[in-house]
Amino acid sequence: MSLPKKHEKDKTLFWDERRGMIHTRKGGWIIGEAVHNHGFSMMDDLVGKTSWFQVLHLNVIGRLPERRLADWIEAVFICLSWPDARIWCNQIGSLAGTMRASSVAGVTAGILATDSTMYGAAPLLAGVEFIRKALEKKKEGLSVEAIIREHQRRPNSLPTIMGYVRPIATGDERIEAMKRVTSDLGFGTGEHLALALEIEEVMLKKFNEGMNINGYMSGFLSDQGYSSIEVYRIFSTIVSSGVHACYAEAADHPPESFFPLQCQDIEYKGPAPRPCPGKV
Repeated sequence: MSLPKKHEKDKTLFWDERRGMIHTRKGGWIIGEAVHNHGFSMMDDLVGKTSWFQVLHLNVIGRLPERRLADWIEAVFICLSWPDARIWCNQIGSLAGTMRASSVAGVTAGILATDSTMYGAAPLLAGVEFIRKALEKKKEGLSVEAIIREHQRRPNSLPTIMGYVRPIATGDERIEAMKRVTSDLGFGTGEHLALALEIEEVMLKKFNEGMNINGYMSGFLSDQGYSSIEVYRIFSTIVSSGVHACYAEAADHPPESFFPLQCQDIEYKGPAPRPCPGKV
């Protein structure tokens, strides 16, 4: 049964009210007056008085964090953006530099490559959601061992938990660095992070695999009250510095000199060479 015309119009009311007009709670530029940002004057209240990471947080979340929390976020950005051209997002930056693409195109392409379920900011969605649900289950009486078993495909198999286990390397040097930062900034260990560390103890004992930086970030940021989507948005550009470095290095060298190959470097396994037929 079709809805009456009045109700049909109500279904589009949200969009109708915004027709031809931009609605925002973020802020904007009032020419001749000020640039407003969530109730702050950017030129008077923020420039020279807050850090860039405080303003990034304000833009994304809508509230200005205390300086030490913004400094913690900045430290994680440093931890997760390395100038190593073997890392695939950085390699895209290097390829863009060697092919003389613009720096904006190269760095943007490198960041886009991290929008993956395995790498970059997107796995934080799963990491935060896991530790939040795990804490709920623990409060309901489930043991850490039982929480881990829920993520095993079969008995004794390695659990698949976002925030634990690390490909190639064992352990994660970034966690030790961030533990130091957390302590230096005066943060304690909240219930989410405490549970994340408990899970790591069991993982190390049973599987010789520990937490990775995703797990540490997810626990800490959950204790600060962030949702998974807020964490994802804050850290969307987390690899940019490393991509920048690799782009710049490749762009400063002669064109097409990043990781060049000769024909003999390629192992060809296709059909054997065939004679070219003569003219028909």
